[in-house]
Order: sequence, then structure tokens, then C-alpha cells
Amino acid sequence: MINKFCASPLWECSQTLAAVAQGRKPAETVIRNAKLINVCTGEILPDTDVAIASGRIALVGNAEHCIGESTAVIDAQGQYIAPGFLDGHIHVESSMMSVGEYARAVVPHGTTGIYMDPHEICNVLGLDGVQCMIEDAKRTPLKTMVTTPSCVPAVPGFEDTGCFIGPKEVAETMKWDSVVGLGEMMNFPGVLSSSEHAHGELAETLKANKIITGHYSMAETGQGLNAYIASGVRCCHESTREEDALQKMRLGMYAMFREGSAWHDLHEVAKSITQHKIDTRFAVLISDDTHPYTLLSQGHLDHIVRRAVQEGIDVVTAIQMVTINCAQCYQMDHDLGSIAPGKCADIVFINDLEKLEITRVLIDGKTAAKNGKLTEELGEYRYPEWATKSMRVRGTITPESFRISAEGQEVTARVIEIIPERVGTFERHIKLRVQDGQVSSDTTQDVLKTAVFERHHETGKVGFGFVKGFGIRCGAMASTVAHDAHNLLVIGTNDEDMALAANTLIACGGGMTAVQNGKVLGTVPLPIAGLMNDKPLEEMSRIVENLSAAWKQIGCSIVSPFMTMALIPLACLPELRLTNRGLVDCTTFQFVPLFLPD
Repeated sequence: MINKFCASPLWECSQTLAAVAQGRKPAETVIRNAKLINVCTGEILPDTDVAIASGRIALVGNAEHCIGESTAVIDAQGQYIAPGFLDGHIHVESSMMSVGEYARAVVPHGTTGIYMDPHEICNVLGLDGVQCMIEDAKRTPLKTMVTTPSCVPAVPGFEDTGCFIGPKEVAETMKWDSVVGLGEMMNFPGVLSSSEHAHGELAETLKANKIITGHYSMAETGQGLNAYIASGVRCCHESTREEDALQKMRLGMYAMFREGSAWHDLHEVAKSITQHKIDTRFAVLISDDTHPYTLLSQGHLDHIVRRAVQEGIDVVTAIQMVTINCAQCYQMDHDLGSIAPGKCADIVFINDLEKLEITRVLIDGKTAAKNGKLTEELGEYRYPEWATKSMRVRGTITPESFRISAEGQEVTARVIEIIPERVGTFERHIKLRVQDGQVSSDTTQDVLKTAVFERHHETGKVGFGFVKGFGIRCGAMASTVAHDAHNLLVIGTNDEDMALAANTLIACGGGMTAVQNGKVLGTVPLPIAGLMNDKPLEEMSRIVENLSAAWKQIGCSIVSPFMTMALIPLACLPELRLTNRGLVDCTTFQFVPLFLPD
């Protein structure tokens, strides 16, 4: 299966590799004088050579006899070499860049392969949108493995999406060359209740002998987790506590330790390793969601490895967690994840192990990046026009569109309280005043009015709620990056600014914006499905940072607020969420009224 992600299938070049290893045929490339980070044994081996032919490794050891007149010799000069880094769970759309620009950003940081779950674009444009991203990826050296989006919508019946994915669609995609498994099964209630829909998707994946990736966000490690794993789910990135990750590993599930731009789970979940004497083979480091500024200022998996070391994980162990452990999770370690004979020659050169400075990246034996830059220009890919026209909101949005009516002088509202740098929320019950029959935001309690407008089929459906924790004093924010249905999400202190924010995004085809007192302070246009832009990393980082400054201007100082905001509609995460259909209790999975009875 994995051979399609390598320069040459092993069966095609095994004779060549055997000849090169024994010196009967010269290697195409030989790396000399390297310190090998051997992830197979967890040790560092000095003075090691690597001989490469047909994009694969022929020999590890002393390769002097493999050098011929045409052999390219790379003198590592004592640098460390490690297998290419693999991100086991990533949504490229969350970088707000096209796959090509994402590859340009991450390959120089040592990332040679990603397991991409394109469920963001699939929720908007369906499998046609996924195919666009696959085509975009083909112009890059980055090995882009795809996991078919499993939850479109995330939890059926609670939101309106642009498209629908079921067992039939999953079965179709399992035949695609680029697909290696099923994307995160967020519908864990469906799995636990043995629903035909959820288990139908699992079955189609298992019949194809491919991997099911998970999303078990409950703080429960007993019967439910056992049932989830027993259903065939192989890994999960939703651990936020030490005990979550530890129990998953004890049950033979790959625990993916997340450290994204907004979700900083590593500090807690690392304790499952540092506080216990366990084998770490089931531990994987992943990013999940990473914004342009993080990629530009800190890096990608190299940054996450550094963070793991800061949390007390040994550096070789941390590198195993982005190489061989990830490859084994996806049953691809016969080709990826280690520097060993027969494996793909995906190799990262590291100048300083403490700082983890990446100086060169080989993919299939060819230099793909050097000193922080790709070595070759990428070809062009343009998303079709239909992919850039996804804003279909019914009617005209005005300040009156945000009115929330109530009787009496005071109501007790169910309020979503965010948790900065975490994916969960709390349900709070807060008293709000009623004036002229309307309930408004209350900045004295940090409570903001919230609305989610359906934007795919012009249904006119809209859900209303309140959110707490952003600290906004005056203004509004809007985003079409609103997981996972990606409807139009608006939050604000007043109806006028909220209407302006919503209409700003409708006009530019989607994105994120912040406004105050009738003025647009910052906008990130995302015309590709309302999720992405094809501008380069540096330009996207600048635009996003301008929006960050606008957020601070209106009073918000939390880390990556737009990412935290984007999870408000995600009805598969506890405790309380808001979709275009209404307020959802995500512990009982039922709609609940906005106001509690007197």
C-alpha cells in the first residue's frame, strides 16, 4: 500500500539495493560521518554512513565500498541524522494555507510526511474538495497521506454541513491511491451506541485493511474507552489528562500527544511518560492545528519535539514519537519511520540536538530542503472557481438578525465558557438583564452574544447563544472557520458590529475578521471554501498577526483566540456548544433551551 508514497516500490529495486549494499554497484548518494539517531534501538551511533539508491536506503554502517565515480557524497561533518518527521494527525486547512504553501512551510523543518484529515474542506465542498487538496499536494515533495473524513457532519442531526459522508462514500475513497485510513471518528456516541452509520464507516475501513483514527474526548477511561478501541479505532489525539494518555497506551491504542497553536496539551499528557516507567512505543507527537505564525516563528514537528524535551521526555524518545511510532501506528514502518536498509531515504540532518536545528532534509534520497528553504520551486495549482464561491447565506444580515427575545426583567442563560489553550468548555448558568424584550451581551460579566448562520444551502437556519471568556469590551468577531460544519460564526458586544463582521466575510468569500465601532480592524480573507488562501506563509503570517492585533485592540489577550472561537460550534466536545440548529449539551447529546426555566 505505502509503495505509492515512495520513489520506487521495494519489489522493483530490491536487486539494486542488494548490489549497492555489497559494493557491486555504486550508490547514488552516500552520507558520511554522521551521528545516527537510531529509532529502532533508541541509541545514537557515531561515525555512521548511509548508502542510498532508487530513493531507498541500501546500507547503514561503513559505506566506503558503496562510493563510485558518479556517487554524490554528503559529508555530515558530525551532524546528527534522523528519519524524516511524520505528523500523525493534521488538518492542513487550519494553517489557512493551500497544501503547496503548507509543504513549503513544514518540509524545511524536517517534516517529510503528514497524515492529513481534510474534514474541514469536506464539510464544505465534499469529496470534490478533498480531491482538490490531493491534486494540490502532488506538486510538493511532502508525502501526503490522506485519512477520509469520517464525520461529515461531526455528529449527525446537530448541524447543517455543505455535504454528507457515509459508509458508501468511505468505501469509495478506500480505493483512492492517497487514502491510508479513516479520519478521526468524532462520532464516538455513535460508536458506543453501535449505530449503523458509524459502524458502517468503520467496517468499510477495516475491510480495506486500513487504519481508523480516533477522537475520544470524554474524561472516561473504562467501559466507553474499551468499547471504542474494541470497535477498531487505533489512535486518539484527544487526551488532555495524564490518565487519558496512559490508559489509552495500556489498552494498546496509540496516544497522540497534541501541541498545536492553541491546544497545549503536552504539559499534562507528557506526565504519562515522565511519571511512569512505561514503554513509549504507543506514544506519538502531533500538531492537529497549526497557524501560519507558529510555523514561521517556531516551526512544526521540530518545535513539538523541543516542547516534549522541555516537558522531560528524552530527545531520542521524542524523535521516536514523530518517526517510527507514527509509522507503526499506520502500519507503514516497513517503508517509513527509520533509517534502516530497505526503507525510504527520508532523512533529516540536525546540527544541534538541544536546539534541534534542521540543516538539510532528504525525501526519497533527494535534497528537498536546505538551510530553511525548499531546494526547488513548486509548480502552480489553482483551485477551481467553484471552490472559491462557498458563501451562501440566506437573505441579508442586519443588526436585527441578532436580536434575542425574552420576557420579564431577567433570565438565566446557559453560557459557553471557553478554556484558553484547551478544547473543552464549561456550561455556566448566568443571569442576564432583559431590556425592551431583548437580551444583549453583558461585558461586565464577560458574556457575549453569539450566532451561527447556516452558509451552505441558504436554509436560513441560525442558532443563538452566549459565550464567556474572551474578554472583549467593545466590538465583534466573525469566522467561517467554525468546526466542523464551518458555518458563519459571529460573536460580539453589540448587534451593529456583529452585522458588519458577518457581512465583511460574506463579501470576501469567507475568512475571519474583527470590527469595532463600525470599523473593520482586521480581516483574513479565506476564499478557498472559506477556509484557506493560496498566499505564501510569510504573507499569511503577517495578515493573521494583523488580525491578532485587532483582537487585542478589542480586549482579547488569550492565545490564538480565533482557534478557540472556531470550536464553539463543534458538537462532539464537552460540555456545551452552539451550532446553526441551536444549543447542544455535549454530555447528553441533546438540544437544550438557551434560557433555564424560572
